Amino acid sequence: MNRKTLVLPAVVGLLAPVLAACGGSGSGSGDSDAIVVGTTDRFTASKDAPAPLDPAYAYDVGTWNVLRQTVQTLMIQPRGEGEPVPEAAERCGFTDTGNERYACTLRDGLKFANGDPVTAADVKYSIDRALSLKADSGVFALLSTVDTVETQGDREVIFHLKTADATFPYKLSTPVAGIVDPDDYPKNKLRDGFDLEGSGPYTLKAVVENDEMVRAEFTRNPEYKGTLKVNNDKVEMVSFKDADAMGEALEKGDIDLMTRAMSPDQIRKLSGDADTEVDLVEMPGLEIRYLGFDTDAPSVKSKAVRQAMAQVVNRSALVAKVYGSQAEPLYSLVPASVTGHSNSFFNKYGDPSVTKARSLLNQANVTTPVKLTLHYTTDHYGPGTKKEFEVLRDQLNSSGLFEVGIKGTPWDTFRPAEKKGEYDVYGMGWFPDFPDADNFLAPFLDKDNTLGSPYANGRIRNTLIPESRREADRLSASTSLTDIQDIVASDVPVLPLWQGKQYVAARDDITGTAYALNSSSTLQLWELGRGVSG
Repeated sequence: MNRKTLVLPAVVGLLAPVLAACGGSGSGSGDSDAIVVGTTDRFTASKDAPAPLDPAYAYDVGTWNVLRQTVQTLMIQPRGEGEPVPEAAERCGFTDTGNERYACTLRDGLKFANGDPVTAADVKYSIDRALSLKADSGVFALLSTVDTVETQGDREVIFHLKTADATFPYKLSTPVAGIVDPDDYPKNKLRDGFDLEGSGPYTLKAVVENDEMVRAEFTRNPEYKGTLKVNNDKVEMVSFKDADAMGEALEKGDIDLMTRAMSPDQIRKLSGDADTEVDLVEMPGLEIRYLGFDTDAPSVKSKAVRQAMAQVVNRSALVAKVYGSQAEPLYSLVPASVTGHSNSFFNKYGDPSVTKARSLLNQANVTTPVKLTLHYTTDHYGPGTKKEFEVLRDQLNSSGLFEVGIKGTPWDTFRPAEKKGEYDVYGMGWFPDFPDADNFLAPFLDKDNTLGSPYANGRIRNTLIPESRREADRLSASTSLTDIQDIVASDVPVLPLWQGKQYVAARDDITGTAYALNSSSTLQLWELGRGVSG
């Protein structure tokens, strides 16, 4: 067919329409029967992060997109969004009125890919292991409301929670809750390297060069039992050094599909080119970008400095110059399409104003210009990141209130340095673990937060987060959630910038592209198939 952009509706919780790609040819590289997917995600085992694919450690969208193909979870987000549904479990649910006791029954005959049975004891082992290891990625904090895990026989698992947590079913759908075989995953240490086994829809063979996984070969797992329909026998995921190299491979037919992270220019070109064998699919996304602050660092310890930055930054101009229609300004950590969102930053600061920013700094006796370095990663969030930080630098410097420089660093160095508190100000992105407002707030603000941030607000941690989690009806949690967002806008431990759409570009004989990503940016390789030219 004539190539055009397919746009999926941006309504979380509603079933997206079924769209099938059509026409063309192109077998991709590698195994002739495999669908080949390109990504710019890099998978490196290093001294600081020797176990990138251990479910008890992994905590970024790239590694999770490997884990979700191979490691099964009790629950899973359904194909058309909405609340999670049983996956490795046959059924799950709260068994009390207070949302503090959650019970699951495993599917009968569930097996790991090696043929070993999956039991309730394996589920307990996996959860207990992640909690006890407390990996410095902070991923274990997703399970922080778990008090004890009880088993009854081989198929019954009962989670006793410390406090009410209506979001717990979502957390059981994330890879940190993935079920692992105790024979493969030691209890007291992470599993180094790229070996990965589970009971999910695929098995993994990692092709590794110089401690980096350059190709992930996913083969259908014959032992898999779950809710997913697997539409192919093999998918290969190839890691490219940049978006340009990935795009060239797609154009030549060396790969069949490319996903994150395409460049803004690539997306604009594909959107406007009607005569090509490549289809671009645009879908709603919940990706956000923000600046994080080490609130103990002398340069930004004064709240007035962070507030002044919030007052000066022009999100609309930033988005227009770098991303165009591919992103929208964001005035909260919670995206606009998620229940509980509030435009807290706009409500507090309004339109950008150098005068108001100067007043904030003067009232706090802060000497200007404030000297800062904005740190960003060069190879994790896409090629638009450098330009984004150039625009931010220019906006801050043009105010006369700041003297800002920028510095880019590869992700495998950037992330460990950020966690160690080596950066005063740094740019990060967030792809949600699950599509609930809690997951855009607690990971940054609660104890053991993913940023390792020293910022701690007692009312948020001790009152508002627990209050919001008691509400099974998430609309009823809006009051607590709004209060959290208002405090963040006042204290500015993080500064939200924009939320983005997401895209898949595929050769037009690849089917299932409408479901290749869900709103949480989960790569769903099992949806892909190969169609007939026409």
